[in-house]
Amino acid sequence: MKLPRVMLADDHTILLEAFRKLLEGKCEVVGVVSDGKALLKEAPALKPDVVVADISMPVLNGLEAARQLKEVLPAVKLVFLTMNEDPDLAVQAMRNGASAYLLKKSAASELFRAIQDVLKGKTYVTPKIARGMRQAFIQHPQGRSPEKTLTARQREVIQLLAEGKSMKEAADFLDVTPRTVAFHKYRIMEELGLKTSADLVQFAIKNRILVI
Repeated sequence: MKLPRVMLADDHTILLEAFRKLLEGKCEVVGVVSDGKALLKEAPALKPDVVVADISMPVLNGLEAARQLKEVLPAVKLVFLTMNEDPDLAVQAMRNGASAYLLKKSAASELFRAIQDVLKGKTYVTPKIARGMRQAFIQHPQGRSPEKTLTARQREVIQLLAEGKSMKEAADFLDVTPRTVAFHKYRIMEELGLKTSADLVQFAIKNRILVI
């Protein structure tokens, strides 16, 4: 039987290696990356059936990476494996194209079950947060994140700057000039009514662009 092709995305090297060993024999791990930007760069060539990703990743968080990846590889199945138990975040993950959401403290058997379920076209949510997700969806059926009005590039700029990177460092990551980053920053702050860099960081955290 052909093994499912799985790609792993997590910024913790030790966890990546642990997940790789855990999946060996049951899946073919075709690639591992440590941030969302690398995931978007490498996944199209590797063509995984399933991507197992964390949400809290540098450069580009898992939520935004998932949204962009589904535009490029609509058939890929996304499984979020995270420490974050916020049901609102889980709801947003599913809206961004995820098929499964489970916690790093879940049993290994849950990860295998999630992968099997998503490959069959099903969804899987760990029972630990399923009830909270239902309540979050009922309270905010259309979502409540104003960041949806931002472009993908604007979200990338916000995350990089909120992580504490300089204009030049952000420009290097995005392969643009520092002037372009500065333009995006001040345009964003003007549109959102933000006054200081601290306001930008608070906005990024509140709207899950910077996921801690």
